[in-house]
Amino acid sequence: MALADRLNRISEPQTIKMAKLSRELKAKGINIIDLSLGEPDFATPPYICDAATAAMAEGYTKYPPVAGYPELRQAIVNKLKRDNNLDYTPEEIIVSTGAKQAIANAVMSIVNPGDEVIIPTPYWVTYSAQVQLAEGEVVFIRCGIDSDYKLTPDRLEAAITPKTKLFMFSSPCNPTGSVYSKAELAGLAGVFKKHPQIYIISDEIYEHINYIGKHESIAQFPELRDRVVLVNGMSKAFAMTGWRLGYIASSKEIAKACEKFQGQITSGANSITQRASIVALNHDLSTTTKMVAAFHERRDFVIGALKEMKGVKVNMPDGAFYAFPDISYFFGKTDGKTIINNDEDLSMYLLHEGNVTTVCGSAFGDDNCIRISFATNIENLKIAMERVCVALAKLK
Repeated sequence: MALADRLNRISEPQTIKMAKLSRELKAKGINIIDLSLGEPDFATPPYICDAATAAMAEGYTKYPPVAGYPELRQAIVNKLKRDNNLDYTPEEIIVSTGAKQAIANAVMSIVNPGDEVIIPTPYWVTYSAQVQLAEGEVVFIRCGIDSDYKLTPDRLEAAITPKTKLFMFSSPCNPTGSVYSKAELAGLAGVFKKHPQIYIISDEIYEHINYIGKHESIAQFPELRDRVVLVNGMSKAFAMTGWRLGYIASSKEIAKACEKFQGQITSGANSITQRASIVALNHDLSTTTKMVAAFHERRDFVIGALKEMKGVKVNMPDGAFYAFPDISYFFGKTDGKTIINNDEDLSMYLLHEGNVTTVCGSAFGDDNCIRISFATNIENLKIAMERVCVALAKLK
């Protein structure tokens, strides 16, 4: 049986692969600490769960509109004005089954076969796969730890060709935690002003998990506004990962295109989730603030622990809940049983020798690094960092 060739363009995300391995080893009774997935360990706030229960009682169990309930789209408009000083209308909002679908809708609506899509690395694993499914050509720009994993205007300009159609990035960034300042975004915006054919997907799902102050969006620059697809959702800030709700804010042209595409794939996002999300977006952010304070404490602990480990080089993530240390010092080293040739070897070594799951950096476009999620409690992180320290010390 011959399946579709497009399956050969993509592979299983390493984040999901490592989570599977973790579950399999746990099922065998091995005490694994999973630092692979980007999933807050906090429960969804009770007021959101109560809203979902009320929605069912009120009869919101039928098919919702493809683009989302009008009240939810208005709540998103209000949120964007309140939190980001961005002006959109409900017609410029599309609600989807998670931010991943929101990004896929935009990529499929913008990219034609052969179009070039610029993605600065490190990057979230799904970006390139979605471009490949759209038959676009991915153009990576490697951004290293010495530049805090951020892209500069001159490097962006150098990568643009007449075939460039789209630019994709995240801030705060998964996997590095890097956050672009307003000045840094203004520098990139200055380049995009000269190239009006280029669309921009700005993934802002980690907006509220920010340790340095106000979030800045590239959508704030008026001359780019109708070319930016701002992506956000409920999973990270509201601990609603399993509820599956994301959204875009964009021009009406892009919004209509995404609605048309989504209408043939999933139709409207879960009705109960939508109703609960209205309440979440209209509520204050007090529970989010407490969650971020806990992430801040965990970040400081993990980064401090990594800095004490010989051979580990790490930046200070200003957002999200990941550390992305450079571990290339250990390449070529061995504990007498295992030789570490690359990032994947080290990630597997930490799994089997230290019983800690991480994700190899090559999955995110940097094979000198691994990703460590600190979206788990501080007790687990203390044990995990001790295990990592002991395992790395064995490599000579």
